[in-house]
Amino acid sequence: MSQHLAEIARHIDDGAHAILITDQAGWHMSNKLVVPDNITILPPPPKSPELNPVENLWNFMRDNWLSNRVFKSYDDIVDHCCDAWRKLERQPWRIMSIGRREWVNGF
Repeated sequence: MSQHLAEIARHIDDGAHAILITDQAGWHMSNKLVVPDNITILPPPPKSPELNPVENLWNFMRDNWLSNRVFKSYDDIVDHCCDAWRKLERQPWRIMSIGRREWVNGF
């Protein structure tokens, strides 16, 4: 996770600061985690997936591309998930729309 954060930090514009919303998985909250100075980790409260925009993205992908099907194997599941992610990745406007929180505008 520290290497992942370092890579994200490399792509943040000079003088900018990123807030990374994570769940409270152990590797996201470890005391050993090295968080670059231009990133702040923001964990939502426990048991509140509706506050995590990524959960909304997963719900969208499940509802639109992954539900109502029988998968043949583990690899088939992974292939379909990767395909769904690539479809969503090609629609940045949809990602922004799904992840937007109107209440954040006041901050």
